[in-house]
Amino acid sequence: MKILLVYPHYPDTFWSFRHALKFIDRKASFPPLGLLTVAAMLPAEWHKRLVDMNVCPLADEELTWADYVFISAMTIQRESAQEVIARCRQLGVKTVAGGPLFTACHEDFPDVDHLVLNEAELTLAPFLTDLLNGEPRRIYADERRADLASTPIPLWNLIDVRNYAAMNIQYCRGCPFDCEFCDITTLFGRKPRSKAQAQLIAELESLYVRGWRGAIFFVDDNFIGDRAKLKRELLPAIIDWMEERGRPFYFYTEASIDLADDPQLMELMVRAGFEEVFIGIETPHEDGLVESGKVQNRNRDLLASVKCIQRAGLQVHGGFIVGFDSDSPETFDRQIRFIQESGIVTAMVGVLIALRGTRLYQRMSREGRLLGKASGNNTAIAINFTPRMELKLLIGGYRTILDTIYSPKNYYQRVIRLLREYRPAHLGKFHLQPGYVGALFKSILFLGVIGRERFQFWKLFFWSLVRRPRLFPLAITYAVYGFHFRKVAETITGGAMLERDECLE
Repeated sequence: MKILLVYPHYPDTFWSFRHALKFIDRKASFPPLGLLTVAAMLPAEWHKRLVDMNVCPLADEELTWADYVFISAMTIQRESAQEVIARCRQLGVKTVAGGPLFTACHEDFPDVDHLVLNEAELTLAPFLTDLLNGEPRRIYADERRADLASTPIPLWNLIDVRNYAAMNIQYCRGCPFDCEFCDITTLFGRKPRSKAQAQLIAELESLYVRGWRGAIFFVDDNFIGDRAKLKRELLPAIIDWMEERGRPFYFYTEASIDLADDPQLMELMVRAGFEEVFIGIETPHEDGLVESGKVQNRNRDLLASVKCIQRAGLQVHGGFIVGFDSDSPETFDRQIRFIQESGIVTAMVGVLIALRGTRLYQRMSREGRLLGKASGNNTAIAINFTPRMELKLLIGGYRTILDTIYSPKNYYQRVIRLLREYRPAHLGKFHLQPGYVGALFKSILFLGVIGRERFQFWKLFFWSLVRRPRLFPLAITYAVYGFHFRKVAETITGGAMLERDECLE
């Protein structure tokens, strides 16, 4: 049996880092972890190929080679996934689809031959059994939650790791919180399920053996969902493994803001090699937190929590949302002030959308405010429900936020603010990989000579060399990130970035 695994194209968003990847000669941020894991679940004797459309185009010759094309996608990849399905149908190649997009919206894809939904550990084996018996059904679904002890090590030999900026692995699924706009609890439940310590260490070892050195993203939606197990088992094991291997990796992940309440957990994470954590701040407006069910963010000083995490040795990346029913015209300036004062350099600001399967989607449907399907891209200003705020005011306020926080002066101010707060425990040799050395010279040319941010670039360049020399590579990294963020923001705002420094007075 010949199987082609296809990962559809990911559009240009804040998350894609496409403009930054050019500085380090990489083609995509991460490999398609779900497809690589599914590939490891297929019979060993089958012939397997993988095409990541974010790395290279998908040729018809690849499609016609295959007996079956396996497709997995996120909601944001819908358009590309539909194109792949149409091409397969035109060429007479059978398709098998799964992953978040198809699990949430399988009825939108009548041309897919077989839908293997929910968690592959439960639904893939029955499909394979029926396929080998010559009687595969069209839909395989199972609402139970999988035991991650059965999850195999991804089949890394299907990719060239040199195409990617970072590798990714998964430790746990599920989140104990149930924010109204989030679909994670629908997909994976509220009770965190995790892999065994030895299982996770084996995955790290598999990447080490393949020669990977550098960043690894723990894709868990809330890494600290089971903090007792983390502190008791996993993090001490990672600390030991990292010391034995000479600290070949550094890690980053996603967590809830209550990480700030656990100094021991932060210390262990830093010792294990975690350097960055993405946190859903959403809004500094308490009414918005109440409305969205963001209980973990309520009744706390969010700014103090962010600074606590930064001082513990973890860079905080933040997610922010506008468009809550409780938002007012003052919300936009409050978001700007919080972002600037927090030193959150990587501030992903989006407009609220109602994803299928979320409590927000259900509420909008009940209230008759639902306008259609969500694209999955919350930066595309494609709102799929009727907001309380006048639409023109909401879009204008959102664009003002982006214009302001990603203007060169304000962005570089945040970088310096972070470098003053951030207290890393160690910096590994991987910061000077060949591709990243080249990024330094490209940044000097494109940002320091050609770029209109050159004054801010050189100010950061020399400030970090003199004041925080150990963080100089990080300063250059953030300068490159800023180039990407401005490019994306400009496509959203439809023009050049504005210098809105008067907001910060």
